[in-house]
Amino acid sequence: LGTQTTITDRTIRLSGIPPELQSEDKIKDFIQELGIGNVETVLMCRQWAELDRYIVKRNDLLRRLEEAYTVYQGHRSIERNLEALPVVQPVPPGPSVNPEDEEHDDDEHRRLLRSDDAMPAQTPYARVRPKAKIYFGRFKLRSRQVDAIDYYEEKLRVCDDEIRELRSKTFEPVPLAFVTMDSVAACQMACQAVLDPSPLQLLANPSPAPADIVWSNTYLSRRSRMFRSWSITAFILLLTVFWSVTFVPIATFLNTDTIREFFPALAEVLDSHPLVRSLVTNQLPTIAVTLLNAIVPYLYDWLSNCQGMTSQGDVELSVISKNFFFTFFNFFIVFTILGTASNFYDQYKDIGKNLRDTTRFAWTLASSLQNLLPFYTNFIILQGLGLFPFRLLEIGTVALYPIGLMGAKTPRDYAELIQPPRFSYGLYLPQTILIFIICVVYSVLRDSWKVILSGLVYFVIGSFVYKYQLLYAMDHRQHSTGKSWSMICDRVQIGIILFQITVGGQLALKKALLRSVMLVPLVVGSVWFFLVFGRTYKPLMKFIALKSVRRAEHADYASAEQHGVDSDNHHRYQQESNHGQTVDESRESGMRFINPSLISPLDKVWIADGMHKPGTQSTSGVESA
Repeated sequence: LGTQTTITDRTIRLSGIPPELQSEDKIKDFIQELGIGNVETVLMCRQWAELDRYIVKRNDLLRRLEEAYTVYQGHRSIERNLEALPVVQPVPPGPSVNPEDEEHDDDEHRRLLRSDDAMPAQTPYARVRPKAKIYFGRFKLRSRQVDAIDYYEEKLRVCDDEIRELRSKTFEPVPLAFVTMDSVAACQMACQAVLDPSPLQLLANPSPAPADIVWSNTYLSRRSRMFRSWSITAFILLLTVFWSVTFVPIATFLNTDTIREFFPALAEVLDSHPLVRSLVTNQLPTIAVTLLNAIVPYLYDWLSNCQGMTSQGDVELSVISKNFFFTFFNFFIVFTILGTASNFYDQYKDIGKNLRDTTRFAWTLASSLQNLLPFYTNFIILQGLGLFPFRLLEIGTVALYPIGLMGAKTPRDYAELIQPPRFSYGLYLPQTILIFIICVVYSVLRDSWKVILSGLVYFVIGSFVYKYQLLYAMDHRQHSTGKSWSMICDRVQIGIILFQITVGGQLALKKALLRSVMLVPLVVGSVWFFLVFGRTYKPLMKFIALKSVRRAEHADYASAEQHGVDSDNHHRYQQESNHGQTVDESRESGMRFINPSLISPLDKVWIADGMHKPGTQSTSGVESA
């Protein structure tokens, strides 16, 4: 990161700006008076809600206008010109002609006298222009049909005028700004320093990439953002209780003894049919858990987008955190404790005591893991051999393509239909970490080779599938600068601590109490390392060390001195080959921090050809495909 010079690496996100500093010039003077570097640009976020609403409204009107043009021009039959031979020809089938063409028969002889090149040899049949129903009057109870193209063109023209007027307007500022410094070192010094002695004022943090910012959340108030965050957190806690209760009936079917305790008649049927018993106790719980693990992440993804975060990278990190909490706590911890075969009901009644008492928790976890070994083996095999081929085929995108194709009408719809799907780490990474933790925990248990071999197959196939998706099939636009690695390390360390607790529980089950107690210092040391890692290594993952930045600057200077006379050729080579540039540097070249609603061009109507009714073209123009 120290060698990067992108605009993102030189920009800070300054929040908590007091009212007396809420202007670009005052913020620039304040930062430069601190003596940490020069300020290139300052973007003061403002109340752009009205402008954003008009942009959304314009996009809707543009799509409606394009659809009206497409309906008017699409699937038209071609008729032969009546000037062409033979003189007498049958009326070709096709849509009816407009009423103003009633003089068609009377003009037949006059057309024969015209020159052959007066009209094209083929002309499309005339079609009735599409209509739009508008509602008016008290409570919008009255309606009438109007010409759709004229109506939407006029609405689009009025909307364009409103947008131009709003763009020239000065909006009320909000306490958030993006400040771009002249160097990465100045930006890092500002981010790692306390700029103001007052709490919650002038808080500097590394900025997200310009294309990564959710501009509709930049003008949310701090109170609104905190209310959203705490409300969704409370809702997730309720969901945690709900998922824990949901796993109870699934865990019931893991063993016939538990089924006999709750459903005696069903247990008798299963005892008399071994194949059905194997299906119910082995495959049915695995399929049910797999479906939950596939559906719940999308719910958490939607909840994370509702929290009001200012960047898609932060949203993705939040999705990773929420989904891992679901897969690890609800699926692995709770399900494992509930899945004890013989005394399931007793464990369910004493689940609170099991979670509070470490010794009892270790004993329960160890005994339950040994009994759940076939279940986790089937689960990993299903994830690796069953679901990875569907992910490789992008079965979801392929299945939705015919539905989208049936609803697509305009060229814009068809262009959006072939866009690559978005790769989200929040949907795939938590489950991969969980399977790694399961393999680590089972690595010392009896018959663990089944889980280890299944995990090896899962990661071998997964490496090819995810590599193919990221390189060739899917798109990932988020700029997280490796922040997810700190989350991965934290969760792997949690898995190691859980592994040590499981080993202690296994030794306790084997009556090796002294050896089990000897593992306590190891668990304490792992917890200590977990805390030290968070205090020492995490800041290095969040910020760029100034020494690394200076080393990169000196390396660039030494490279220029080394090339000497050939510096011009070397500079041209750097420009033409992008040598030494990272993906983020090449992607962010020429970008700047500004709300797209302020500068984005007002798109033209995108239709299949340039034919339209004369005199109805709006100020936005018509663009031909």
